[in-house]
Amino acid sequence: MNPTPTPTPTPHPHPHAAPPAPGGLASAPWAPAPWVPPSETEQFLHETALRGDVRGQLAALAGTELYIPAPRAEVDADPDTVIWRRHVDPAGFVCRPLLTRGMLPAWHPDWVFRGVTLRWVAEFGWTDPQVWLGVNVGTPGQLLLPAAPPDLALWQRAYAENDRASANRLVALRHGALHGPLAYGLACGAHLAIRNAVPWNEIGTVCREYVDEREQLRDSWGITGHEEWRRQLDFLLDATNSPPEPDFALRVREQLAAAMDELPSADLWRETAAGHAQDLGAGAGRVKGIEALVRRIVRYEARFRADGLLPADGRVRTTVAYDYGRAVNLARWGLSARFCGPADAEAAVVYAGALSKSAYRSWEEFSAGYALGRVLRFDEEEYGPFYDQNLLAHRLLTESEGSPWKHIPWR
Repeated sequence: MNPTPTPTPTPHPHPHAAPPAPGGLASAPWAPAPWVPPSETEQFLHETALRGDVRGQLAALAGTELYIPAPRAEVDADPDTVIWRRHVDPAGFVCRPLLTRGMLPAWHPDWVFRGVTLRWVAEFGWTDPQVWLGVNVGTPGQLLLPAAPPDLALWQRAYAENDRASANRLVALRHGALHGPLAYGLACGAHLAIRNAVPWNEIGTVCREYVDEREQLRDSWGITGHEEWRRQLDFLLDATNSPPEPDFALRVREQLAAAMDELPSADLWRETAAGHAQDLGAGAGRVKGIEALVRRIVRYEARFRADGLLPADGRVRTTVAYDYGRAVNLARWGLSARFCGPADAEAAVVYAGALSKSAYRSWEEFSAGYALGRVLRFDEEEYGPFYDQNLLAHRLLTESEGSPWKHIPWR
């Protein structure tokens, strides 16, 4: 991306803003409620600012994605160029503004946010010593940093010395959805939120960076507009995106178990599933595929039990969780890419949550169904990254005190 400076104030409103006071901090004639930082990033930035710890501030900025507001039409016209406008603040300073994820404003159809790094910021063409770097300007968490050449060198060093936020983390926003049907549905999408290290409970202006979001949806899903997004979402909500064979085989086992009042042996299950497929007109190759699938499921379930994805006597009854969990995320991605509005996205998330609740009896069952659907499609019994990601997400969601599954009851 090529930085292009344009000395125009940023006109985008910010919902976290408070009445200005000297230095740009919030004030009011009454005693205000204490400011609660939206996430750990803002908390750490606030604490380091209070104690004047510049290196700590830079470490936090180096470890997170930072966002520049931009008109959507401008970005769509030239997605390869990031235009970073100056902001002239009423308090009397001029800065180039950045936002951390927790301080992003409410979703707007015509405004988007470009994701950048501290290294990109340091390499920007800083030519005016009177222009500051402004982080979360106009909010209680405002941070102003000088941008002289020695400062830029410090930013570069901080980026080189500090780790970036890695994938496979459980993250939440304190002002995000925490209870109710929307939070329930978002919790059903938590596997992929962990995989992408985005807050599980956020449905708003950014999920992934705007240009990256649209490219991912185009390349992975063939989505370039609202109608394609809606069609793919409906496939997921109807549980018809994933291949039908796994749930066909699992239904045969459940039918046998109901008829026998006990679980069938693996051999009986395999033979019955193959025979039923043949009765339905499947060719010899597809029948052999069903037999091989049953064997794969048996082996995966044994590994699930060994690793704690299933209890010792547990089994997977359906893999629809994989489609429903992805439906939650496709709703978030569509909103982030401006292929839908908040009402459509939130309705899809709530509906996916309701479908999940009707198909499973617990978060743990849902998770095992999601994991089996994903590994059957992608892992090829390698027990590689697809398997490991499922296992890590399952453990974070079932064991972490901050997990939504600890605080949102399944029923």
